[in-house]
Amino acid sequence: MQMKKLGVLLLLTGFIMIAWNGYSFWQQTQAVATYSTEKVPEPYKDWDRTAYQQELPIAEKDVTDTKKAPAPVPEYNTGDKVGTLNIPLIGQQYEVYWGTGIDTLKQGVGMYDSEWTVTPDQSGHVVLAGHRDTVFRQLGKLQEGDHLYVDYEDKTYDYQIRKIWITDEDDRTVIVNKDKPTLTLITCHPFDFIGSAPDRYIVQAELVSAE
Repeated sequence: MQMKKLGVLLLLTGFIMIAWNGYSFWQQTQAVATYSTEKVPEPYKDWDRTAYQQELPIAEKDVTDTKKAPAPVPEYNTGDKVGTLNIPLIGQQYEVYWGTGIDTLKQGVGMYDSEWTVTPDQSGHVVLAGHRDTVFRQLGKLQEGDHLYVDYEDKTYDYQIRKIWITDEDDRTVIVNKDKPTLTLITCHPFDFIGSAPDRYIVQAELVSAE
């Protein structure tokens, strides 16, 4: 009888764990909106007409606002929604939340809050992280030259991808200070790895306009 009760208990425990993991997966995917390129907001409509250039000319007026003076330090609470990330190439729009803790990344994409990173309205390094099996599962489709758009505080920041690479999870050279306005996306790799993935997939882009 005791063995039977133990078996039922284990079965129930397994069911609860599966249900909870399923709910967590569903919760994270709710932070992703799908849209067609025909419905991309006005500032994004020509995203695919800008060919990748090693030295892309940037109009001074486009980045002046980010260089005039340091923006006020943001006063967000962990988990607050702070903006959106739009990637037209894969037809995805992601909600972005403050922080990169476990609970925050369950909500969607997290924006790093650290001494080396900034918000988009400051001239520096903006770093966004997301899980490879939910919000960032299509990140591997991106290529150098593609555009990433961040909506933050009533302004749209257009970044063009300059470099994509894979590195070790312990690499401390990724999240660092940047002199140029830079956006970095980070997720685990390999994308189809079962368990805790050993590497990190890095997409790095530079600001080309802000309006």
